Amino acid sequence: MRKALLAARRALPDATRAQWDAAIAQRLLDWCAQENVEELGVYWPLHGEPDLHGAYAQLAARGVHLSLPVVLEKHAPLAFSDWRPGEAMVKDGMGVAVPAELRLRPAPATLLVPCLGFNEQRFRLGYGGGYYDRTLAQLPRPRTVGIAYACLAASFPNGEYDIALDHIVTEGDLL
Repeated sequence: MRKALLAARRALPDATRAQWDAAIAQRLLDWCAQENVEELGVYWPLHGEPDLHGAYAQLAARGVHLSLPVVLEKHAPLAFSDWRPGEAMVKDGMGVAVPAELRLRPAPATLLVPCLGFNEQRFRLGYGGGYYDRTLAQLPRPRTVGIAYACLAASFPNGEYDIALDHIVTEGDLL
């Protein structure tokens, strides 16, 4: 299922992706304003995930404290580093962009979670590494907002260690 969802996401036309990214970004901005979000863990897009950099810049301009997830060790929860749009980035050992100067901080109160797929119960399908599941199993658990394209909704059972997300934002809806 992961391969099929990844292929479907990568096959989206650039114009469609740009339109959907803008819609997701606006829904996220509206939700953050409504919920008075003061700190937000964001993600750097990989493999065709929605690119929300424009929203990140607007959130930072509003005074929202942003952080990016960082893998410090395999089979462990994610760590988080303070981040500001435009700062220098480097690739980590897994090829993921992280701040060149890590400024580690506690997990943010609210966390964006990119979804390769998701189901009606708000469980996400990721890439299988378990980083977000291990992170969400820790206390205090951040409020979670899954980010995905609506066309990636799928039917799949949740696993023993899977944790449902609090919300999912797509270009068409907020679940």
